[in-house]
Amino acid sequence: MRSVRQSHQRSGGDSLSSPVAVSGPRLAQKQTHVPSKLIFVLGGARSGKSSFALQQGKVKSPRAFVATGEPIDQEMAGRIQKHQRSRGRGWVTIEMPTGISEWLAEQGSGYPSIVVDCLTLWLNNLLRNKVRPSQVPTYVRAFLRSARACPGQIVVVSNELGLGLVPGDAISRSFRDVAGRMNQLVAAEADEVYFLVSGLPLRLK
Repeated sequence: MRSVRQSHQRSGGDSLSSPVAVSGPRLAQKQTHVPSKLIFVLGGARSGKSSFALQQGKVKSPRAFVATGEPIDQEMAGRIQKHQRSRGRGWVTIEMPTGISEWLAEQGSGYPSIVVDCLTLWLNNLLRNKVRPSQVPTYVRAFLRSARACPGQIVVVSNELGLGLVPGDAISRSFRDVAGRMNQLVAAEADEVYFLVSGLPLRLK
């Protein structure tokens, strides 16, 4: 695995630096792309959304898996390693905590199939990097523009956080609300939307 660091510009002019680790087979110079298609996959924890997204992503090669999770503690590092093993061969892994819009704009056209997992962690990373909740829609729209500019298929995974109890603190309630509005923006743009329950996909759009 080789790692590089990229600096991405925020709306306010300052930069977001994020580590980008890339692993997997080398990208060929010329590829034949499937028509542009955006698939949005929602679900709760352990609902099967990531497995479903990977199945949807096996349409062409080379395939890129854009991972937004960061190994901030031992438990999270273990989760990331487990997900890496479950993907198996045939995927180029791109570790991109914040700069997925920029990566799609710069590199996305080289992959006929891309899976982004997941937007909820991406949102958390943005907020941890001092992006204000009011700025999030701007980042989401930039992501959607970059995704739509890619000539292949992109499967985007996110968590549905609004089906449980009302969170007991203001920060958690704010995050739930921002995540819900983010999901609405992506769902409105997507060609297909699926909701996963107990491993079963329900097509919403």
